[in-house]
Amino acid sequence: MHEAGIPAGVFNLVTGLGPVAGQALAEHPDVDLVSFTGSTAVGQKIGATAGAAVKRVALELGGKSANVILPDADLARAVNVGVANVFANSGQTCSAWTRMLVDADRYEEAVELAVAAATKYVPGDPNDAASRLGPVVNAKQRDRVRGYIERGVEEGARVVAGGPEVPECRETGYYIRPTVFADVTPDMTIAREEIFGPVLSIIGYQDEEDALRIANDSVYGLAGAVWSADESRAEAFARRLETGQVDINGGRFNPLAPFGGYKQSGVGRELGAHGLAEYLQTKSLQF
Repeated sequence: MHEAGIPAGVFNLVTGLGPVAGQALAEHPDVDLVSFTGSTAVGQKIGATAGAAVKRVALELGGKSANVILPDADLARAVNVGVANVFANSGQTCSAWTRMLVDADRYEEAVELAVAAATKYVPGDPNDAASRLGPVVNAKQRDRVRGYIERGVEEGARVVAGGPEVPECRETGYYIRPTVFADVTPDMTIAREEIFGPVLSIIGYQDEEDALRIANDSVYGLAGAVWSADESRAEAFARRLETGQVDINGGRFNPLAPFGGYKQSGVGRELGAHGLAEYLQTKSLQF
């Protein structure tokens, strides 16, 4: 920051654990706004603490985003991009499209495509060119993700790729098999809760209204995707989604566009003019 020419005191880096450093920032009377990126559970605690001090918060929290593939879409492209989106960062991405919604007529074809794509994600050392899926952050998260996979099996979902077992030749390290579930229903735990690991749930729908209902039936609303051969149809569908950001036919991430969520995915926006506005106060001068 010094080499970039930022004046002293504008940027200060304070390291520490959330219950200590984070708690102090949220409570301190000289801190006007708290911006937090992380889990919904922690965001709720920060919001409560900051609210008691009557200070503003900007919260970018969890997600359970839907990847809606409409019946006229390029199925192969939509599935392959969708799988890549879920497995990026070993699944540790808040905006990952972890629910893939496919019409009943093409459901099994989509499952086959997802399985073929998942097999290319070999868990291993990120420095190894043969690896395509690194470990998750720690042992606690590894065990948590495996617990969700086991829960999916218990609730009747069909494992078509991966599973809770330790990846082959990866007895040490926090590795997880890239997992794809089929026959997932919207009421299952793996379809409702944020897993934060390389786990994809494929859900079938009957028609466009059914797809919209399933996509919006979530406490989260951070991101999502819609695919259709008719861009106007995809756009119309995207406008009805209760989520802060929607990629249409694989649209590129725009750093100038506001990023943030509806419902329990957060409060406020990051990036672009909207992100800067979070840090400003509005003042009226009247003569």
